[in-house]
Amino acid sequence: MAKPAPQSLFINQKIIELNIIKPYIVVFLLLTNILFSQSNNPEKWKYSGNAVFLANQSSFSNWTSGGQSSISGTLKIDYNFNYEDNGWDWDTKLISNFGLNKISGSDFLKKTDDRIEINSVLGKKFNNDVIGNWSYSSFFNFQTQFAKGYRFGKDANGNPNRTEKSRFFSPATVQLGIGMYWKKSKDLWVNVAPMTGKLILVNRRFTENLNENQTYFGVKKGGNSRFELGASIRSFYKSEIFENITLENRLSLYSDYLDRPQNIDFDCTFNFVMKVNQYISTNLIFQFVYDDNEIRRVQIREVLGVGLNIDLSKIRV
Repeated sequence: MAKPAPQSLFINQKIIELNIIKPYIVVFLLLTNILFSQSNNPEKWKYSGNAVFLANQSSFSNWTSGGQSSISGTLKIDYNFNYEDNGWDWDTKLISNFGLNKISGSDFLKKTDDRIEINSVLGKKFNNDVIGNWSYSSFFNFQTQFAKGYRFGKDANGNPNRTEKSRFFSPATVQLGIGMYWKKSKDLWVNVAPMTGKLILVNRRFTENLNENQTYFGVKKGGNSRFELGASIRSFYKSEIFENITLENRLSLYSDYLDRPQNIDFDCTFNFVMKVNQYISTNLIFQFVYDDNEIRRVQIREVLGVGLNIDLSKIRV
């Protein structure tokens, strides 16, 4: 019996992945349609958001103790859509961050932050009041980046060089899941989705030269996608911990049932905002990331800067 052609196997794999994730798409779109069919009253929508430009700089001239001048800037934009009516809750958050750093004597600009994320949770409260703040839920999450990412090093002659390792939509991650949603307020909620489909998309140029035992964000040699089925937990918390000092925490956990479920991916961010006045604040950000498909080590990022704040609450996207 003749073996199926590689192209035929590839097409069959994509059909299987699509059929697995299709029910999640249908459920999410169906619930969204029901929500809008009940009411289009704009008073039931709440909008909030802000844009922050963080900057830090150091400069040295004839400084005998040594040092390198540097300047960096980061633009952060967060925007929220919140809908609540007749037991329905639909909370959507758009996140975009991009930052660059320039060090004197360096040939290259380097990124300090690069993120595009859309997180949307749709919930319908149980009719039984004993359940409290719990709801049926479906959620959608999308993540990618704006610009190319590089690994920096030196060539054989000792000259600095860089190698591209990522770009827009490579990787891009889509998650769709169904489960339970607990919400006390827009500043405190948890979503638990024991059935979550996850699709990782990459550019094939990053996988075509891999060795047989290598992967790129979990995608094997010559591939451009990876499908996972697992469990997801997402939470959000925001509170004024001291006067004019606000803490915002985001946590995301994911376990893949199909491959090493004991290795849990996580993304945890702490953002401390120390308000000076309506327009000026100091921001301290800590982010901890572990991705079992990537380097399998905890990645840590810390950013401290003075921020210029712009309220986007009156802007309708």
